[in-house]
Amino acid sequence: MTARLPFGVAVPIRAFSVGNTRLAAALDDRTREELAVRLASRVVRAADAAPVVVVSNAPEVVAWARSAGAEVVDDPGTLDGAAAAGVAALAARGCRRAVVAHADLPHVTSFAAVTRDAGAPIAVLVPCHRDDGTPVCSVPIGTDFRFAYGPGSFRRHVASARDAGLAVRVVREPSLRFDVDTIDDLVALERFDPTLLGSRAVPQGATR
Repeated sequence: MTARLPFGVAVPIRAFSVGNTRLAAALDDRTREELAVRLASRVVRAADAAPVVVVSNAPEVVAWARSAGAEVVDDPGTLDGAAAAGVAALAARGCRRAVVAHADLPHVTSFAAVTRDAGAPIAVLVPCHRDDGTPVCSVPIGTDFRFAYGPGSFRRHVASARDAGLAVRVVREPSLRFDVDTIDDLVALERFDPTLLGSRAVPQGATR
């Protein structure tokens, strides 16, 4: 019998060409697209040898994902649905645990902090640096856990885990909890690694 894989990583990506429109006051379309590709590439590399499933219908994302060695599955149209589709694809690959990660984690280098529970009935949740969103969810395969993204998703995911009969482990790992949603985040990102923005700097005085 083939041994089951400890975990896999699902990365929903609606599109690179649109980018984060909340950053439009600071970055033009091309710069946002290039930043999105760089950040997503870091997320895929952080998976190391684990299988990666990218959930998207956007041609530029599909081409990038395949070139990165990731499996691609169709985006059903919502982030909750995309996360569930990614988990289903990882289940078909024989994974015991699914990590659903946002594609905009500039500090990520590894998912070790959220995968040590393997198939145990534990949901591992990473709240964002604002303690609001959930940039990383790690759940065992084959449970009734339901994704509930959007503002305040962290608290909903805690409730969802408990409703599914799972214990909850909260991980406030700095490399996993910082995502890029606002111009303030972009300013912090530029201080951390200016190369991620290419030659385009964030305008001084830019606000959220």
